[in-house]
Amino acid sequence: MSFSASWLSLREPYDRRARNGAVLDAVSAWAAGRRSVAVVDLACGLGSTLRAVTERLPARQSWRMADNDLSLLARVGGLGRAPDLTVTPVPIDLARDLEAALDGPVELVTTSALLDLVSAEWLERLVTETAARHLPVYAALSYDGRTVIEPGVPLDAEILAAFNLHQRTDKGFGAALGPTAAARAVERFEHFGYSVVQGRSDWVLGPHDRDIQDALFAGWAELAALTVSAQASARWLAQRRAFLADGRSHLRIGHVDVFARPIGRR
Repeated sequence: MSFSASWLSLREPYDRRARNGAVLDAVSAWAAGRRSVAVVDLACGLGSTLRAVTERLPARQSWRMADNDLSLLARVGGLGRAPDLTVTPVPIDLARDLEAALDGPVELVTTSALLDLVSAEWLERLVTETAARHLPVYAALSYDGRTVIEPGVPLDAEILAAFNLHQRTDKGFGAALGPTAAARAVERFEHFGYSVVQGRSDWVLGPHDRDIQDALFAGWAELAALTVSAQASARWLAQRRAFLADGRSHLRIGHVDVFARPIGRR
């Protein structure tokens, strides 16, 4: 599993805007009074989670950035600001070596836009391993299946059905949880005795957000072969782009943020 740097850069401002404030407040409350914190960021990409969370944590921070994409890791290595913020890129296959990523001095686990890509079995490993280490987990921006496109056209339902089918396919971790990931994570963390704060973190895109809407529509049209013909998906994409050109396109994509904290531990 890997995403292009251009896509990660395009989506980051929308991720930042969408992150749930109440969930971030819970992270801040956990961090209050700490003089320093050691973080491991799973599937770090270009470091968007670090940029979104760092102001919520103590001034002195140590981040281990775990990803299997060496080109992305080469870019996150420059995020450190000595002496208070140290950043260490960690090349690792999280599907195979999750446990190794969690070893060492870690006090907080973070990840963004990952849980909907992993299998139920991998999520169970994450919950089990973090619970064994009594580690809190901030997992943001898990897609939950709520998508609204305006203006609507007849093929929207079929196109979105194809996208949601694709979300369940193997992304390198086994058959993905897709839209059920956040709810499953909450249930499993609570089963292990965690206190969980959750909240919606939807992308809300309007006429000025043309580039990201176009990228999403084009990607969905490619997946539409799962439910409709190539000709039908091309017509749908043309309709959606016409709405974009006219300044009429609105899109909401549902996500959920979660902060899971072991009860009775800071």
